[in-house]
Amino acid sequence: MRNIKLVLAYDGTDFCGWQRQNRERTVQGELEDRLTLMTKVPVTVHGAGRTDAGVHALAMVANFQTQANISCLAFKKGLNSLLTTDLRVVAVSEEDSNFHARCSAKAKTYRYHFSTAEMIMPHARRYRARVVGPLDIGAMEQCLAQLMGRHDFSSFEATGSRDLDYHGGRGAVRTIMAASVEQEDGDDYCLTIRGDGFLRKMVRNIAGTLFAVGRGQISVAGFKGLMAARDRSQAGATAPACGLFLVEIFY
Repeated sequence: MRNIKLVLAYDGTDFCGWQRQNRERTVQGELEDRLTLMTKVPVTVHGAGRTDAGVHALAMVANFQTQANISCLAFKKGLNSLLTTDLRVVAVSEEDSNFHARCSAKAKTYRYHFSTAEMIMPHARRYRARVVGPLDIGAMEQCLAQLMGRHDFSSFEATGSRDLDYHGGRGAVRTIMAASVEQEDGDDYCLTIRGDGFLRKMVRNIAGTLFAVGRGQISVAGFKGLMAARDRSQAGATAPACGLFLVEIFY
């Protein structure tokens, strides 16, 4: 049995997220359908994470097992010929049997692109969220510094992220290794966060809370307090999906 690794890029606008769903278009569903067509047997694809509807990826990683005698290059060319152009296979490689796209991952980097401009130009509307400003970027940076290290991120956890009745594992505890916000051009900004794992909608919930800080609706001290409260109701609104990109996964 061969273990095949895929590196994928996709525009998430027209997908209902990563995970296969009945009667909905998803990234996992598209891949499994095309791979089943190529190999003539059912294929299960394991992703490094489950991006939500509307979220994009520059380097999502997935793997699947197969006995098919198809080269990695043929898998890449064949899949790209069968998939729609909003989902591309960037690279294919054969890994040892221990590799698992999700379980082997050590860290992930997400970027959230947003703009305080009066309007978003049509060509950018799928990839950048409009945020009502002006924003106090300095206050947002102070809050980002508080995210660094190992914390319980329950305050930024969407409903359904995990089984709350299960008391094993790491719960809502995650480690943030890097967090910054940078001005890209004019009123356009990019929030970058790297961590050893993320809860459901965690990055978008952090972004929405930071926007509230930037507008003076939540103070820097208040941000620290809501983190400690482990209560989602105290944090800000969930930022729109269109601005979020999964950009890199570390193994």
